[in-house]
Amino acid sequence: MTGPRERAPHRTSGAGHGLSEASLKLLAMNDGDSGRRIVDDRFELQTRLGGGGMGTVWRARDLLLHRAVAVKEVRPADPDLAEYDPDSARMLRDRVLREARALARVQHPNVVTIHHIVDGGPGTYPWIVMELVEGGSLADRLARGPMAPAEAARIGRGVLDALRAAHAAGVQHRDVKPANVLLRTDGRPVLTDFGIAAVREATALTATGSIIGTPDYMAPERVTGGDGGPAADLWSLAMMLYVAVEGHHPLRRGTTLATLAAVLHEEVPPPKQAGSLTHVLERVLVRDPAARPGAEAIDALLASAAQDPGGPGTTSYPLAPPRPPSTPLSSETVVARPGRPRRAVIASVAAGAVLVGGVTWLALSGGDKGDGPSGSAGPGGHTTASHSPTPTKPSASAAPGGASKLATGMLTPTAIRKALKAIEDETGRNTFGDFKVYPQYVSAEAMVPGSRTRYDTYTYRPASGVEKGIIKGTLTSGDTPVSRKNYNWDAVPGLLAVAEKKLHVDKPTLTYLLTQIPGSIFDEPASIRVYLTNDYGETGYLEATPQGKVTKLYPADA
Repeated sequence: MTGPRERAPHRTSGAGHGLSEASLKLLAMNDGDSGRRIVDDRFELQTRLGGGGMGTVWRARDLLLHRAVAVKEVRPADPDLAEYDPDSARMLRDRVLREARALARVQHPNVVTIHHIVDGGPGTYPWIVMELVEGGSLADRLARGPMAPAEAARIGRGVLDALRAAHAAGVQHRDVKPANVLLRTDGRPVLTDFGIAAVREATALTATGSIIGTPDYMAPERVTGGDGGPAADLWSLAMMLYVAVEGHHPLRRGTTLATLAAVLHEEVPPPKQAGSLTHVLERVLVRDPAARPGAEAIDALLASAAQDPGGPGTTSYPLAPPRPPSTPLSSETVVARPGRPRRAVIASVAAGAVLVGGVTWLALSGGDKGDGPSGSAGPGGHTTASHSPTPTKPSASAAPGGASKLATGMLTPTAIRKALKAIEDETGRNTFGDFKVYPQYVSAEAMVPGSRTRYDTYTYRPASGVEKGIIKGTLTSGDTPVSRKNYNWDAVPGLLAVAEKKLHVDKPTLTYLLTQIPGSIFDEPASIRVYLTNDYGETGYLEATPQGKVTKLYPADA
């Protein structure tokens, strides 16, 4: 399969190194002269927001309407999928179209909005253009620790409203989990990723005897191969809220098979930290779907729980910082040129199979990684953004050594080194995926011993030390975990000074640092990125080498 109206492949800057000829065909772009990546002559891919085994979500700029959007591609682990398994490739295309139609069918403020679909017809993989939500995912929030019951209940009511709207439109989501719930910057939830939704009066896309979904949040009736109905989505919602307040998944086991067996045969243990949510969880997390209360009754229970200030833990809005864009593609300026045939990048999906009691489970790779999350529409909040940052070349090649008032808390060389050593000592691991530094804490994706793709999340805080998070996941295909020992942390104050001076973010209220791992898909190097955001959602960021040399600037007002 190809991208919509794709022309002959060519080597573009960043896409033609270390890739097979088949991969080059998948990555053919429509603006080869400048090396830019533009889908359908309209949507300029700017930064990668997240991804996993199901593909990638990009922050993009709509060159026609001059606004920021999220663009979802689906990318196979094996680019030759269409050649040796055309039926799977055809099913993948149908699933992408199914997701777009499901989103278009559900109009609700708590469901991500679809703007456009790019479709080149049979033999291509469509692209979905959606609202850009910039507040992070619920999975991002839970990686920092459990939520207070009242706050979890408020999130639950918002997701339930989205599900009720979907069910009324004849759509079952079938994959409700933290990674598929985005949070606007004011904390309101948005349900996304309808990629495996079941749509009333539509042809089933799953082979007979097969099921698809995330085992941790799948209702028992769906594990056995049944359709499940709306009650199955309500189970998934309740399990998500259980995890949110308890800080762990009660039925997750060491393997997928063991987890599915636990969902089928084990009782959910009574929650200990749920407070006002306890009654809701105990009533919904029952094996018999007919015994679960309906959506209206659950909404009343959640409303009551949301009004109760008691219960352990504290949480306040915003629930998560804006999820940092990652992987800027170029520092050149692109001007759309009319009259060219439309083309786009191609993508697909990988599916793994597990046999459970005669039923095949098609695994959604990527776990609960908050990268959109999980093929989500992109993180969190603004639907009215008029533009997105355009990169400019820095005037200096390296960060100055000047002091910055932003270099406080964990954002200092000594504090970062201390946190890194503490995480390495506690876990016995020295390679990482994302490694993020906030003023109050450090968050790290520590690679599972013996694996180059699977990771566990850990958080370091000066007062409490290293704590293991509840989020597990896999890196995006092509990403390479690396050690952070040789990074020049002494350059951080200078990078913060450059950010403060040149990113044009007035009165920043959130400052954080992300160390990006290298990726082979677009030949992305390892980098350090510094982000500034204010209360108005204005965000700017810079990119530097691991040694502190500034390479790209993305001012908020560019």
